[in-house]
Amino acid sequence: MTLKETPVGSKVKVLKIEGQGAVKRRIMDMGITKGVEVLVTKVAPLGDPIEVNVRGYQLSIRKADAQMIAVE
Repeated sequence: MTLKETPVGSKVKVLKIEGQGAVKRRIMDMGITKGVEVLVTKVAPLGDPIEVNVRGYQLSIRKADAQMIAVE
């Protein structure tokens, strides 16, 4: 399952980040790394962006980036 498929209000643990290069670096710079817990707080009506809470910070993630984050 990916972060994009996670329902609002769910808390999930990051298993793996699929992207490479600048995309992977951008995701990791937001504090989303393997093993961190992510709470999905809101999804825009068209699904982009996805609002998440990571390590106490509220972040917006693009739908394409959220597709690259595997969660359990």
